[in-house]
Amino acid sequence: MFHKEGHKIILITFIIVIASFLLVDYFIDIEWLKTFILIVLLVFLILILQFFRNPKRYTSINNKQVTSPVDGKVVVIEEVFEKEYFKEKRLQVSVFMSPINVHVTRYPIGGSVIYSKYHPGKYLVAWHPKASEENERTTVVVENETYGKVLYRQIAGALAKRIVNYAKLNDKAQQGGDSGFIKFGSRVDLFLPIDTNVKVKLNEKVRGGESIIAEI
Repeated sequence: MFHKEGHKIILITFIIVIASFLLVDYFIDIEWLKTFILIVLLVFLILILQFFRNPKRYTSINNKQVTSPVDGKVVVIEEVFEKEYFKEKRLQVSVFMSPINVHVTRYPIGGSVIYSKYHPGKYLVAWHPKASEENERTTVVVENETYGKVLYRQIAGALAKRIVNYAKLNDKAQQGGDSGFIKFGSRVDLFLPIDTNVKVKLNEKVRGGESIIAEI
């Protein structure tokens, strides 16, 4: 299954690859060169397909837990001052996505979307300390009665030039449900209550919609 954000790009890529196959076969007689070009085109197609893949995830709905919004590696676990929405200290957990990770963003908790805002910005590398405040990003806050408020922030990386955010104010969020997409390498920050019980460690690999990030 492929994410809807990739349907147009996948179709265009298929057309380009098929047309290139035909042109190479018609105009090039050197067999090794023809084979090399065809392999390059095939690898390119495979990379596009794997980037936009959208595997089914089985989220165990639990209002006391926060699931990872994305696939990737935990790169930050620290207490910080969150100044956009909470304006107080929060526990930040950040997950970095490489270009080979699934790039679907999923709601970390279920509840109501009470804040959603897009910020244009720079394209620093996603692990840069200032990326959370200076890069192109979206900030979404979801609230439920059990866990409270959780803020997650999609952050563009050096290659990512477009963030897709489906979360709208007053939407009903389903834990593990599709909430957006980030193209190419990037990261997502979670801002949690200080007293939350973090269940992951630095450099741990997590799966969006399934890995438990924290619980109360």
